[in-house]
Amino acid sequence: MAILYVGIDLAKNVFAVHGVDEHGKPALVRPSVARAKLHELIATLPACTIGMEACSGAHHWARMFKQHGHAVRLIAPKFVAPYRMSGKRGKNDAADAMAICEAVQRPNMRFVPVKSQDEQARLCVHRVRQGLVEQRTATVNRIRGLLCEFGIVLSQKAATVRREAAAHLEDLPGWANTAIGDSLSELHRLDERIAEYDRHVVLMAREDERSRALMRLSGIGSTTASALVSTIGNARDFKNGRQLAAWLGLVPGQYSSGGKTRLGSITKAGDGYLRTLLVLGAKAVLAAAKSKDDRLSRWALALEERRGYWKAVVAIAAKNARMAWAVLAKGENFKPLEG
Repeated sequence: MAILYVGIDLAKNVFAVHGVDEHGKPALVRPSVARAKLHELIATLPACTIGMEACSGAHHWARMFKQHGHAVRLIAPKFVAPYRMSGKRGKNDAADAMAICEAVQRPNMRFVPVKSQDEQARLCVHRVRQGLVEQRTATVNRIRGLLCEFGIVLSQKAATVRREAAAHLEDLPGWANTAIGDSLSELHRLDERIAEYDRHVVLMAREDERSRALMRLSGIGSTTASALVSTIGNARDFKNGRQLAAWLGLVPGQYSSGGKTRLGSITKAGDGYLRTLLVLGAKAVLAAAKSKDDRLSRWALALEERRGYWKAVVAIAAKNARMAWAVLAKGENFKPLEG
């Protein structure tokens, strides 16, 4: 029998493979395949549909398997778990591969688009920049904590920490002076590195036509535009803008039953980095709306007055996500409303 569907449980060194024929019967069961042998095994198979969880290395394997004529589908791990026949108590690599093989056959399953090497390379810049920002925040907080031990209490504002820590440096005892001085030097180095990566992001956004189109929207700058393009590409894997906003976790969680609708706080599902960028852009839009009279600004201010600041910010972020989908999916056919 020809193998039609294959599920692969990815790992670092040992993989599990489960394939079924046209009748759904197991035709290829390999619970332990060495990393060096996986490509060779898949290359020998006739063209089929291969399912994998969207995890580390998944996009690399997907691009490799596509070269042999296979249709590759990446699935979010949370969508695979319900198909594990052994449940939560029987989790192992072979059971996961079987569950992936079952999930990839579902007609209504949602898949993760396979990223190109260029898209992943651009995301590397964002990930490193994000890590540097986190290191800088940790360094600032470390300086504040160490100075507090000597009775010097500073606010959370980074500029205040830099200024006051340098001003009190000579008043600290020997080893504390060394530690705080080195931390300030490290903070200066991180500032330079982040500025360098900011320039990289701006350059990437300017070079890409889709990013330039996104930057015409209020609240979307070079960082957000570049991250959106690198993550979701042309956005056509989403049926509409509402689905993209839901994927980003910018819609209310729903707890409805018995005909009664209950909506809670936003789900915060999906990519936290993109959601954070959109929320920061929405805050900027709301702050600038007070000095503008366009349609979006009037709507944002009315929403803030009616529902409060934070709900207005989330609503603006969700609207920007929908408009970003329209820009990427429709291209030149998208005409934003003005006035």
